[in-house]
Amino acid sequence: MPDKPAAEFPIDADLVRGLVLAQAGARIPNAATLPLHKVAEGWDSEIWRLGDAYAVRLPRREMAAPLVLNEQRVLPEIARRLAPLGLSVPEPVVCGVPAGVYPWAWSIVPWIEGERAMDVPRVDRGGWAAPLAAALVALHTDAPADFPVNPVRGHPLATRDAGFAERLALLRETRTLDDATAERLAAVWRAGVATPEWSRTPVWIHGDLHPGNLVSREGALAGVIDFGDVTAGDPAYDLGVAWLAFDAPARRRFVAATGGRYDPATWRRAHAWAAAVALMFLVHSDDNPDYFELGRDAVTQVLADGEA
Repeated sequence: MPDKPAAEFPIDADLVRGLVLAQAGARIPNAATLPLHKVAEGWDSEIWRLGDAYAVRLPRREMAAPLVLNEQRVLPEIARRLAPLGLSVPEPVVCGVPAGVYPWAWSIVPWIEGERAMDVPRVDRGGWAAPLAAALVALHTDAPADFPVNPVRGHPLATRDAGFAERLALLRETRTLDDATAERLAAVWRAGVATPEWSRTPVWIHGDLHPGNLVSREGALAGVIDFGDVTAGDPAYDLGVAWLAFDAPARRRFVAATGGRYDPATWRRAHAWAAAVALMFLVHSDDNPDYFELGRDAVTQVLADGEA
Protein backbone atom coordinates (compact mmCIF):
# COMPACT_ATOMS: atom_id res chain seq x y z
CA MET A 1 0.00 0.00 0.00
CA PRO A 2 1.20 3.56 -0.62
CA ASP A 3 2.82 5.25 2.32
CA LYS A 4 4.06 8.83 2.58
CA PRO A 5 3.36 10.73 -0.66
CA ALA A 6 6.24 12.38 -2.47
CA ALA A 7 6.79 16.08 -1.86
CA GLU A 8 5.31 18.27 -4.58
CA PHE A 9 7.68 21.14 -3.84
CA PRO A 10 11.33 20.83 -2.79
CA ILE A 11 12.03 22.51 0.55
CA ASP A 12 15.60 23.21 1.64
CA ALA A 13 17.37 25.39 4.18
CA ASP A 14 17.92 28.25 1.73
CA LEU A 15 14.20 28.42 0.94
CA VAL A 16 13.18 28.36 4.61
CA ARG A 17 15.78 30.94 5.62
CA GLY A 18 14.72 33.21 2.77
CA LEU A 19 11.04 33.07 3.73
CA VAL A 20 11.86 33.74 7.38
CA LEU A 21 14.09 36.73 6.60
CA ALA A 22 11.67 38.24 4.10
CA GLN A 23 8.54 37.94 6.23
CA ALA A 24 9.69 37.63 9.83
CA GLY A 25 13.17 39.12 9.99
CA ALA A 26 11.94 42.07 12.03
CA ARG A 27 10.01 39.88 14.49
CA ILE A 28 12.41 37.00 15.11
CA PRO A 29 15.63 38.19 16.78
CA ASN A 30 18.79 37.12 14.93
CA ALA A 31 16.71 35.37 12.26
CA ALA A 32 19.65 35.44 9.85
CA THR A 33 21.99 33.50 12.14
CA LEU A 34 19.75 31.22 14.22
CA PRO A 35 20.53 27.52 13.64
CA LEU A 36 18.11 25.98 11.16
CA HIS A 37 17.57 22.29 10.44
CA LYS A 38 14.76 19.94 9.42
CA VAL A 39 13.40 17.85 12.28
CA ALA A 40 10.32 16.17 10.79
CA GLU A 41 8.68 15.38 7.48
CA GLY A 42 5.13 14.03 7.54
CA TRP A 43 2.61 13.27 4.83
CA ASP A 44 1.57 16.90 4.62
CA SER A 45 4.23 19.22 6.01
CA GLU A 46 7.85 19.63 6.99
CA ILE A 47 9.02 21.05 10.32
CA TRP A 48 12.28 23.00 10.51
CA ARG A 49 13.64 24.03 13.89
CA LEU A 50 14.74 27.65 14.04
CA GLY A 51 17.00 28.31 17.01
CA ASP A 52 15.82 27.08 20.40
CA ALA A 53 12.47 28.83 20.51
CA TYR A 54 10.83 28.40 17.11
CA ALA A 55 9.80 25.93 14.42
CA VAL A 56 8.84 26.63 10.82
CA ARG A 57 5.94 24.58 9.45
CA LEU A 58 5.63 24.37 5.66
CA PRO A 59 3.28 22.29 3.47
CA ARG A 60 5.08 19.87 1.15
CA ARG A 61 2.10 19.22 -1.14
CA GLU A 62 -0.86 21.22 -2.42
CA MET A 63 -3.47 19.14 -0.61
CA ALA A 64 -1.97 20.24 2.71
CA ALA A 65 -1.90 23.95 1.92
CA PRO A 66 -5.39 24.69 3.36
CA LEU A 67 -4.47 22.89 6.58
CA VAL A 68 -1.95 25.56 7.52
CA LEU A 69 -4.56 28.25 6.91
CA ASN A 70 -6.96 26.39 9.20
CA GLU A 71 -4.32 26.25 11.93
CA GLN A 72 -3.60 29.95 11.56
CA ARG A 73 -7.29 30.68 11.92
CA VAL A 74 -8.22 28.56 14.92
CA LEU A 75 -5.10 28.01 17.02
CA PRO A 76 -5.13 31.39 18.78
CA GLU A 77 -8.51 30.56 20.34
CA ILE A 78 -7.53 26.98 21.12
CA ALA A 79 -4.31 28.18 22.75
CA ARG A 80 -6.33 30.55 24.93
CA ARG A 81 -8.50 27.67 26.16
CA LEU A 82 -5.70 25.22 26.86
CA ALA A 83 -3.14 27.58 28.39
CA PRO A 84 -4.88 27.62 31.82
CA LEU A 85 -4.50 23.83 31.82
CA GLY A 86 -0.74 24.12 31.38
CA LEU A 87 -0.79 22.69 27.85
CA SER A 88 0.99 24.31 24.91
CA VAL A 89 -0.15 24.26 21.30
CA PRO A 90 1.75 25.52 18.24
CA GLU A 91 -0.06 28.84 17.97
CA PRO A 92 1.52 30.71 15.04
CA VAL A 93 3.70 33.67 15.95
CA VAL A 94 4.12 34.47 12.24
CA CYS A 95 1.54 33.63 9.58
CA GLY A 96 3.60 33.38 6.43
CA VAL A 97 2.16 33.86 2.95
CA PRO A 98 3.19 32.55 -0.48
CA ALA A 99 6.28 34.33 -1.76
CA GLY A 100 8.74 33.96 -4.61
CA VAL A 101 8.75 30.38 -5.81
CA TYR A 102 7.06 28.96 -2.71
CA PRO A 103 3.31 28.74 -3.46
CA TRP A 104 1.59 28.18 -0.10
CA ALA A 105 0.96 29.69 3.32
CA TRP A 106 3.36 28.64 6.09
CA SER A 107 3.87 29.40 9.78
CA ILE A 108 6.44 30.05 12.45
CA VAL A 109 5.31 28.49 15.71
CA PRO A 110 6.80 28.10 19.18
CA TRP A 111 9.00 25.06 19.64
CA ILE A 112 7.39 22.86 22.32
CA GLU A 113 10.23 21.22 24.17
CA GLY A 114 9.79 17.55 25.06
CA GLU A 115 9.41 14.11 23.54
CA ARG A 116 6.69 12.38 21.55
CA ALA A 117 4.21 10.42 23.60
CA MET A 118 5.04 7.50 21.26
CA ASP A 119 8.49 7.41 22.84
CA VAL A 120 7.04 7.11 26.36
CA PRO A 121 5.92 3.59 27.36
CA ARG A 122 2.13 3.31 27.49
CA VAL A 123 2.26 2.26 31.14
CA ASP A 124 3.98 5.56 32.01
CA ARG A 125 1.31 7.78 30.44
CA GLY A 126 -1.29 7.28 33.16
CA GLY A 127 -0.69 10.71 34.68
CA TRP A 128 -1.77 12.32 31.43
CA ALA A 129 -5.33 10.97 31.57
CA ALA A 130 -6.86 13.80 33.59
CA PRO A 131 -5.09 16.71 31.84
CA LEU A 132 -5.87 15.33 28.39
CA ALA A 133 -9.50 14.79 29.35
CA ALA A 134 -9.68 18.39 30.61
CA ALA A 135 -8.14 19.61 27.36
CA LEU A 136 -10.74 17.84 25.25
CA VAL A 137 -13.61 19.07 27.39
CA ALA A 138 -12.25 22.59 26.90
CA LEU A 139 -11.84 22.07 23.16
CA HIS A 140 -15.14 20.34 22.41
CA THR A 141 -17.38 23.40 22.40
CA ASP A 142 -19.91 24.40 19.74
CA ALA A 143 -18.21 25.50 16.53
CA PRO A 144 -19.44 28.31 14.27
CA ALA A 145 -21.27 27.44 11.07
CA ASP A 146 -18.23 28.31 8.94
CA PHE A 147 -15.81 25.89 10.65
CA PRO A 148 -13.11 24.30 8.43
CA VAL A 149 -14.50 21.16 6.81
CA ASN A 150 -12.49 17.94 6.86
CA PRO A 151 -13.54 15.16 4.47
CA VAL A 152 -13.05 12.38 7.06
CA ARG A 153 -12.78 13.62 10.62
CA GLY A 154 -15.93 14.37 12.59
CA HIS A 155 -18.31 12.67 10.16
CA PRO A 156 -20.57 9.67 10.89
CA LEU A 157 -18.79 6.33 11.09
CA ALA A 158 -20.89 4.94 8.24
CA THR A 159 -19.14 7.28 5.80
CA ARG A 160 -15.92 5.30 6.42
CA ASP A 161 -17.47 1.84 6.33
CA ALA A 162 -16.04 0.93 2.92
CA GLY A 163 -12.56 2.15 3.87
CA PHE A 164 -12.60 0.16 7.09
CA ALA A 165 -13.65 -3.01 5.27
CA GLU A 166 -10.98 -2.52 2.60
CA ARG A 167 -8.18 -2.10 5.13
CA LEU A 168 -9.37 -5.03 7.20
CA ALA A 169 -9.50 -7.28 4.15
CA LEU A 170 -5.97 -6.26 3.15
CA LEU A 171 -4.59 -6.95 6.62
CA ARG A 172 -6.23 -10.37 6.62
CA GLU A 173 -4.88 -11.11 3.15
CA THR A 174 -1.32 -10.20 4.17
CA ARG A 175 -1.73 -12.09 7.47
CA THR A 176 -0.89 -8.95 9.41
CA LEU A 177 -4.03 -9.79 11.38
CA ASP A 178 -5.34 -13.29 11.93
CA ASP A 179 -8.98 -14.03 11.16
CA ALA A 180 -10.10 -14.07 14.79
CA THR A 181 -8.53 -10.67 15.54
CA ALA A 182 -9.96 -9.21 12.35
CA GLU A 183 -13.46 -10.42 13.19
CA ARG A 184 -13.28 -8.97 16.69
CA LEU A 185 -12.21 -5.60 15.27
CA ALA A 186 -15.05 -5.78 12.77
CA ALA A 187 -17.47 -6.38 15.65
CA VAL A 188 -16.21 -3.24 17.43
CA TRP A 189 -16.68 -1.30 14.19
CA ARG A 190 -20.19 -2.65 13.58
CA ALA A 191 -21.20 -1.74 17.12
CA GLY A 192 -20.08 1.82 16.49
CA VAL A 193 -21.81 2.11 13.12
CA ALA A 194 -25.05 0.79 14.66
CA THR A 195 -24.92 3.43 17.40
CA PRO A 196 -26.97 6.63 16.90
CA GLU A 197 -24.93 9.37 15.22
CA TRP A 198 -23.94 12.66 16.86
CA SER A 199 -27.05 14.82 16.43
CA ARG A 200 -26.09 17.94 18.33
CA THR A 201 -24.26 21.06 17.16
CA PRO A 202 -20.83 20.18 15.72
CA VAL A 203 -18.07 20.78 18.26
CA TRP A 204 -14.44 21.68 17.60
CA ILE A 205 -12.21 18.60 17.31
CA HIS A 206 -8.46 18.18 16.91
CA GLY A 207 -9.01 15.60 14.19
CA ASP A 208 -5.73 13.66 14.48
CA LEU A 209 -5.27 12.93 18.16
CA HIS A 210 -2.86 10.09 18.88
CA PRO A 211 0.48 9.66 20.69
CA GLY A 212 2.46 11.04 17.75
CA ASN A 213 0.75 14.39 18.30
CA LEU A 214 1.16 14.60 22.06
CA VAL A 215 4.31 16.02 23.68
CA SER A 216 5.56 15.11 27.14
CA ARG A 217 8.19 16.80 29.25
CA GLU A 218 9.73 15.36 32.41
CA GLY A 219 7.00 12.74 32.53
CA ALA A 220 4.08 15.14 32.27
CA LEU A 221 1.83 15.99 29.33
CA ALA A 222 3.16 19.28 27.97
CA GLY A 223 1.51 19.95 24.64
CA VAL A 224 -0.78 18.96 21.80
CA ILE A 225 0.53 19.53 18.27
CA ASP A 226 -0.44 19.16 14.60
CA PHE A 227 -3.87 20.72 14.32
CA GLY A 228 -3.85 20.52 10.53
CA ASP A 229 -6.98 18.32 10.54
CA VAL A 230 -8.87 20.61 12.91
CA THR A 231 -12.57 20.67 12.11
CA ALA A 232 -15.92 20.26 13.85
CA GLY A 233 -18.38 17.44 14.25
CA ASP A 234 -18.61 14.34 16.43
CA PRO A 235 -16.15 14.47 19.37
CA ALA A 236 -15.92 10.67 19.25
CA TYR A 237 -13.05 10.92 16.77
CA ASP A 238 -10.85 12.68 19.35
CA LEU A 239 -12.01 10.43 22.18
CA GLY A 240 -10.56 7.43 20.37
CA VAL A 241 -7.29 8.56 21.96
CA ALA A 242 -8.45 6.66 25.05
CA TRP A 243 -7.40 3.44 23.26
CA LEU A 244 -4.61 4.91 21.15
CA ALA A 245 -2.69 6.45 24.06
CA PHE A 246 -3.65 4.70 27.30
CA ASP A 247 -3.73 1.28 28.91
CA ALA A 248 -6.90 0.04 30.63
CA PRO A 249 -6.37 1.66 34.09
CA ALA A 250 -5.45 5.03 32.57
CA ARG A 251 -8.32 4.73 30.09
CA ARG A 252 -10.76 4.38 32.97
CA ARG A 253 -9.28 7.49 34.59
CA PHE A 254 -9.48 9.36 31.29
CA VAL A 255 -13.17 8.50 30.87
CA ALA A 256 -13.92 9.41 34.49
CA ALA A 257 -12.06 12.73 34.17
CA THR A 258 -14.42 13.87 31.41
CA GLY A 259 -17.04 14.11 34.13
CA GLY A 260 -19.90 12.51 32.25
CA ARG A 261 -19.62 15.04 29.42
CA TYR A 262 -20.03 12.30 26.80
CA ASP A 263 -22.81 9.71 26.71
CA PRO A 264 -22.29 5.95 26.24
CA ALA A 265 -23.12 6.19 22.53
CA THR A 266 -20.29 8.68 22.01
CA TRP A 267 -17.82 6.36 23.76
CA ARG A 268 -19.03 3.44 21.63
CA ARG A 269 -18.36 5.46 18.48
CA ALA A 270 -14.97 6.49 19.91
CA HIS A 271 -14.10 2.83 20.42
CA ALA A 272 -14.92 2.17 16.76
CA TRP A 273 -12.86 5.15 15.60
CA ALA A 274 -9.90 3.84 17.59
CA ALA A 275 -10.21 0.54 15.71
CA ALA A 276 -10.29 2.41 12.40
CA VAL A 277 -7.21 4.50 13.22
CA ALA A 278 -5.32 1.40 14.34
CA LEU A 279 -6.00 -0.20 10.95
CA MET A 280 -4.89 2.98 9.19
CA PHE A 281 -1.53 2.85 10.98
CA LEU A 282 -1.07 -0.82 10.14
CA VAL A 283 -1.84 -0.34 6.45
CA HIS A 284 -0.02 2.91 5.77
CA SER A 285 3.14 2.69 7.88
CA ASP A 286 5.42 0.43 5.85
CA ASP A 287 7.97 3.25 5.85
CA ASN A 288 7.41 4.20 9.50
CA PRO A 289 7.88 1.33 11.97
CA ASP A 290 7.00 3.52 14.97
CA TYR A 291 3.49 4.06 13.65
CA PHE A 292 3.14 0.42 12.63
CA GLU A 293 3.89 -0.59 16.22
CA LEU A 294 1.44 2.03 17.46
CA GLY A 295 -1.18 0.37 15.28
CA ARG A 296 -0.41 -3.09 16.68
CA ASP A 297 -0.50 -1.79 20.26
CA ALA A 298 -3.76 0.06 19.62
CA VAL A 299 -5.39 -3.11 18.28
CA THR A 300 -4.53 -4.83 21.58
CA GLN A 301 -6.10 -2.00 23.57
CA VAL A 302 -9.22 -1.83 21.41
CA LEU A 303 -9.80 -5.55 21.84
CA ALA A 304 -9.08 -5.42 25.58
CA ASP A 305 -12.44 -3.69 26.01
CA GLY A 306 -14.41 -6.17 23.91
CA GLU A 307 -17.34 -4.90 21.88
CA ALA A 308 -18.95 -2.73 24.54
